[in-house]
Amino acid sequence: MKTRILLVEDDERLAELTAEYLRKNDMEVMIEAHGKVAEARIIDERPDLVILDVMLPGKDGFEICRAVRARYSGVILMLTARDEDFDQILGLELGADDYIAKPVQPRLLLARIKALLRRSPTMPSAVAGDNRAASSPAELAFGSFRISQSTRSTYLGKDGIDLTTAEFDLLWLLARHAGSVLSRDDLLQELRGIGFDGLDRSIDARISRLRRKLGDDPENPTRIKTVRGKGYLFSKHDWQ
Repeated sequence: MKTRILLVEDDERLAELTAEYLRKNDMEVMIEAHGKVAEARIIDERPDLVILDVMLPGKDGFEICRAVRARYSGVILMLTARDEDFDQILGLELGADDYIAKPVQPRLLLARIKALLRRSPTMPSAVAGDNRAASSPAELAFGSFRISQSTRSTYLGKDGIDLTTAEFDLLWLLARHAGSVLSRDDLLQELRGIGFDGLDRSIDARISRLRRKLGDDPENPTRIKTVRGKGYLFSKHDWQ
């Protein structure tokens, strides 16, 4: 089965060129130019991945991401203006799985899409290109906290925690290295295949969201700790 992508972009020429490139790489691409219509299509058509521009008529990309995130479990890749850190951080805060700066470089876009789909729990292993189905279950537990890679589920006590694909991947990576400090460069290399350039705030934004969902004190976090000048540490304790 081909990967189904909904490209939400109001620049008709850019949308057609992007769609043509992705179709040549064996992907099924649908195009939507209007924000309000895009929101309904995401929920009704359930594409594997949404490429979502920020600036749209009717409803902007941030509004759409906020509106659909609780009801759509697929991947959301946002297109943001170059060097607009605020756009990137806000998109991640609202539940986007990743972002890419415009103007879009087709080869980079394709690589980012493939990387996101490989980690997506909604994709069959044959499509995602991995062997999750054949691997043995992996689960970690710390007090009342449990996280399972095989089912991609997370629990705090009896309560399940709703995470985006990117949030789960980051939390699993931190938990797998519990008690050790991971730098931003470590995390970005593992999750996105790029080094830390000193400016990227995507990890910080996701850490902030994870702390809220895990009931961690934002002013004095004890479950995911910030180690000044070094990175982040997932605590083996403080999970009662």
